Amino acid sequence: MVVLGAGPAGLTLGNVLIDAGIDCVILERTSRRQVQTRTRAGFLAENTVRILERHGLADGLRRRGREHSRCEFRTEDGRFALDYAGLGRGERHTVYPQQELVSDLLACFLAAGGRIRFETEASAVLDADTDRPRVLVRDRDGRPDRWRARYVAGCDGRHGAARNSLPPGAVRRHHSDHGLSWLGLLAEAPPSMPAVAYAVHGRGFAGHMARTAEVTRYYVQCERGTSAESWSEDRIWDELALRMRTADYGPLNQGRVIQRGIVDLESDVLEPLRHGSLFLAGDAASLLSPSAAKGANLAVLEAEILGQALIADLLRGDSAGLERYSDQCLSVIWRAQEFSHWMIRLLHDVPGPDSSFQHALRRSRLASLRTSRSRQNWFAENYVGV
Repeated sequence: MVVLGAGPAGLTLGNVLIDAGIDCVILERTSRRQVQTRTRAGFLAENTVRILERHGLADGLRRRGREHSRCEFRTEDGRFALDYAGLGRGERHTVYPQQELVSDLLACFLAAGGRIRFETEASAVLDADTDRPRVLVRDRDGRPDRWRARYVAGCDGRHGAARNSLPPGAVRRHHSDHGLSWLGLLAEAPPSMPAVAYAVHGRGFAGHMARTAEVTRYYVQCERGTSAESWSEDRIWDELALRMRTADYGPLNQGRVIQRGIVDLESDVLEPLRHGSLFLAGDAASLLSPSAAKGANLAVLEAEILGQALIADLLRGDSAGLERYSDQCLSVIWRAQEFSHWMIRLLHDVPGPDSSFQHALRRSRLASLRTSRSRQNWFAENYVGV
């Protein structure tokens, strides 16, 4: 088994397979240091935690993760908070930075004897319509090489070799560019509140998300095409203060901005998630906007589903799980996409000829979320669920 990519999907899958005695190798185009330091999401759903516990992969997050069950909305009509652990299915998040999760998964994989090749970039997956697909790679010195396996799992992202190797017509791509961009920041500053905060403002969205006791994630809506470097730290903190209405609700803890980047809000799904002996998982299968915080959670879920299906096929000759894999995952992916789309419309004024109508609809959605228990239950179930 060849697994492309050492993110949450690839490493979860590798751990599931090696625990069952199935030989696999993970090929990762970046260095080990980059894998363990690249920052992504940090909110794990209860179902994700259960999956990791089921496979003995949750020791780190149980020691260092923090339970989180509250979100706050700040709007032109005031602010309100939802304690979502008391709503819906009564589930909460565990805040655990993705780089720490990836480090845990990598350590478990290596401790179990797993093989991983860093700085080994896959360039193509060939013969995926046969039972002996080939993966063409270049190693860290630029030398060409190839790997053969019964199956290949493409967990190498939306621009990776797995997606790029799909022949024309093999899959259908569903794509939506929402026309919105965020400046994403990591600040060396303690969280300013015990909740995730979503600020809806006439100048655009702003968000506050705790990561650790010393680091906080912020988002600031910006113009499409904006350079992250064009935002000075003074401008960042002034804009966050304005949009999060600190004059009304108290100041933010400020600190040095240690990372910044532009996120264009897009949604992307491939269908089906299988082409012969090649399977897609994680960002190679689908991409969500960060408004729903579900990317890593979907990756772990898809990896477990694929891992169990591969175990059944390779050890027992039962291919039914592999036949169901795409449909099973897509049903969850589209539900997550629907909620992500709803959140985008909740948090942003969408420009266009009917912008005043859309603005009024957004205010109505927020009012319903503030006052309707049934809408709060729906929000809580979808906010945490995958």
